[in-house]
Amino acid sequence: MTVSQAVMAFAGFMVLLSVVLTVWVHPLFIWLTVFVGANLFQSAFTGLCPAAAIMRRLGFKPA
Repeated sequence: MTVSQAVMAFAGFMVLLSVVLTVWVHPLFIWLTVFVGANLFQSAFTGLCPAAAIMRRLGFKPA
């Protein structure tokens, strides 16, 4: 799995997790969804993605 695929899988998982937490735990978990979306948006323009840096350190292959 490449870094790009791992980041997309992680972002998708985090969005789904935040929706589940929002529905079943507390409505303020919606801010986790907002944070993930904002991070994806800014990384599209800046190229800086903290999750990608972590994935590289964990040994995922470069894209």
